[in-house]
Amino acid sequence: MARNFETLRVWQQSRNFVNAIYDIMESVRDYGFRDQMQRAAVSIMNNIAEGSESGSDAKYVYFLQISRGSCSEVRSMLYLCLDRKIIDQLTFDNLKTEAISISNQIYRLIESITKVNQSKDKGNMANA
Repeated sequence: MARNFETLRVWQQSRNFVNAIYDIMESVRDYGFRDQMQRAAVSIMNNIAEGSESGSDAKYVYFLQISRGSCSEVRSMLYLCLDRKIIDQLTFDNLKTEAISISNQIYRLIESITKVNQSKDKGNMANA
């Protein structure tokens, strides 16, 4: 089933989120930390995209689950950014809220795909 990830609001929001992460990490001199934070953020949007064209709903859900995991990783690393004074409390709160929103949207997308497949399965059983 062909899907266009660019039209998904969650992918668009993830793209904006990644750019915000890149902006805050720009001056960080701990290159390992900066790289990990940026890669985890990019993984959110890229796994939504990759899953959307993976060829099956099961693979799509798999990639969406990875995307949610990356979202949690970024959220965890935001605490370190706050602790290390890379960001202030307001920036932390805004980015954490954004990460939670993205994670929730991905969860709802997973649920909608799962429900569609469950409905298909029930229909197939009824026709058997």
